[in-house]
Amino acid sequence: MRLGHRFIILVLSLAVAGCSFPDTTARTEAPAVSQEAESALAELEGQVLSNGPHGEEPSPASLADLTPEEVEEVKRLGATAAIVMHYGGNDWSNAQVAGLQEEFANLGIEVVAVTDANFEPDRQVSDIETVMIRDPDIIVSLPTDPVATASAYQAVADAGVELVFMDNAPRGMEAGTDYVSVVSADNYGNGVTSAHLMAKSLGGEGEIGVIYHEADFFVTRQRYEGFTATIRENYPEITVVEERGIAGPDFAGDAQNVASAMLSKHAKLAGIWAVWDVPAEGVIAAARSVGRLDLNISTVDLGTVVAIALARDQLLVGLGAQVPFDQGVIEARLAAGALIGKQAPPYVALAALPVQHDNVLEAWEQVYHQPPPALLTDIIEQGGG
Repeated sequence: MRLGHRFIILVLSLAVAGCSFPDTTARTEAPAVSQEAESALAELEGQVLSNGPHGEEPSPASLADLTPEEVEEVKRLGATAAIVMHYGGNDWSNAQVAGLQEEFANLGIEVVAVTDANFEPDRQVSDIETVMIRDPDIIVSLPTDPVATASAYQAVADAGVELVFMDNAPRGMEAGTDYVSVVSADNYGNGVTSAHLMAKSLGGEGEIGVIYHEADFFVTRQRYEGFTATIRENYPEITVVEERGIAGPDFAGDAQNVASAMLSKHAKLAGIWAVWDVPAEGVIAAARSVGRLDLNISTVDLGTVVAIALARDQLLVGLGAQVPFDQGVIEARLAAGALIGKQAPPYVALAALPVQHDNVLEAWEQVYHQPPPALLTDIIEQGGG
């Protein structure tokens, strides 16, 4: 995991905060709203609300399964793969890579390269060109920009490499012709989930801010749309008083600056939604810096810092989690199946996982396929502090 110095300090400060910062995040008791939110979340369980980048209906992960005979056929190929990431600086990316590497190893496929473009399209194009020198049979990737990277990916497809995408496909490319499949979380559903959790904590009323991803990025746009539509349609007494975009690559720092400005401008601001966990880290830092420990924050993705905040029951009131390790496993299986001529669905998506204070440890194991960090379990065992 690669966190900036400021946010390593933030992790440590959250861990020891029990000595000086009691649980002061404001929870508004509104039984009817809580019941509505919990009922909505129960209905979402196992469901996928998102369509694919070309409007594809979501297919279940089970369609990626390989029979023992197919696994042996793949192993005999002695194939190689490369993982070309859009960004490698968070827990989600690390879990995706871990799932891919473990499943490729199970399939006898050697991973010859893992790259990190730091959300820079030009850098990712260069990464693709460098990786192609290794002559991989498979590339699994998440495009930083569906337009700017399209020609580079098309060249990969034209060279006969099996392409599997995370979350989005480059502009002009078609599943089954140019690439194998897109595998994603239910990003719209994660936005919906984070909206219900925010509303539950606010008691269905109050002023909030929204920090979105200011880029042509399919999945983060889905989260934003899911969150804002759910607040607008289900909780009319919650008012979005300001929306601001951040473009990165310093997403935590940019979000901290935006959140600080929102808190200064809107005295009655009761909550802020951030598009994923790294920007949410910045919102946490902003709230703590001005003593707004009563702020309600919700987001998408279960990273280390937000997990600690949930364990402490401070500031983070809930989130919709993806299951990136499982997504990596599915991507590897789909790529392997393509090597032996197996037809893949164009779009596979996995349901959102609601995470709150009371299930953060169980959610960590489900998301990352490993025990929670000792720091996290210690906080829970100490009763949140």
